[in-house]
Amino acid sequence: MKKGLTRGLVTAGVALFAVAALAACGSKSSDKKSEDKTIDDLKISFVPSRNPDDIAVATKPMASLLQDELKKQGYNVKKVDVSVGTNFEAVGEALASGAADVGYGVPGSTYALYKDDVNVILTATRAGLNKDSSDAKDWNDGKATEPTDKQATSYRSILVTGPSEKGQALAKKVNAGEKLTWNDLKDANWGLSSTTSAAGYVYPSLWLNDNFKHTVTDLAHTVTIDSYGSGLARLASGQIDVLPMYADARRDYADAWTSTYGQKESIWAETNVIGVTPAIYNDGILVSKESKIMTPDFQKALQAAIKDMAKTDEGKKVLAVYSHEGYKDAKESDYKSEFAAEQLLQKNAK
Repeated sequence: MKKGLTRGLVTAGVALFAVAALAACGSKSSDKKSEDKTIDDLKISFVPSRNPDDIAVATKPMASLLQDELKKQGYNVKKVDVSVGTNFEAVGEALASGAADVGYGVPGSTYALYKDDVNVILTATRAGLNKDSSDAKDWNDGKATEPTDKQATSYRSILVTGPSEKGQALAKKVNAGEKLTWNDLKDANWGLSSTTSAAGYVYPSLWLNDNFKHTVTDLAHTVTIDSYGSGLARLASGQIDVLPMYADARRDYADAWTSTYGQKESIWAETNVIGVTPAIYNDGILVSKESKIMTPDFQKALQAAIKDMAKTDEGKKVLAVYSHEGYKDAKESDYKSEFAAEQLLQKNAK
């Protein structure tokens, strides 16, 4: 009797211990899940595709907006650090090292260079343009490039000449329906963006390769610009003859052309397009694979939060600095043409 009672007590004790252990595990799991929903610091780095100071001012309100939207997704983000990279590669490097958690407005070519270190979660949508021809002279009617009500997930790079003597000579030939030659272009003064800029470097290089079997590395006179604003200032003053840029850049800097840059006539009158590249997939929002906070669940929450933020009036004001009007979920295969472009560029550089 005592033996049976002892065995029963032992069994009961084991059972109680197991229940207690499970309860403890459940408590730890619950605590961990709760902790996972709290982010101490979310670091976002914006690419300087426009004047860095303008981007810094425009995106400052984003911290609180994103915190509010992430809270709706169940995440308490205590701090959002918003910064602007010194160039495109600086943002890529920050993501690759984990110094930044999110890269914002990153061109496809930059993504292609750092694709082993990042994931793409969103692609920006923008208003389409009333000019989208691959024929350069169709852009040179002296009229402004205007947005349409159709959303687009791609854009073109245009090669723009300014009021310099060489720039005008190139434009005159194009507008007369004549084909440019390599000799026409190789000795011009070019302003180029950083090497991972899709519109300012990669696709113009492909355009040169497709049409003349050369790339930008074969040009005799080039300078690197830190933003399209500074590039257009150089174009206006005649320091450079050709400036590759995204298709609606002239619209973004139309006021600055006659005010800040001191030109007497409009940007539409004093600039011309001499080349148009194939379509480029829109800027992406990337997350670092090295980031300690970028779990699959948080990535989904971030996707939803950014898309919802873009629908608010306050969010639209923030995103206007990049001409982003919304976002769609993205995947790596969306950027396959950008990967191919980057591979070709690297091959030609060897």
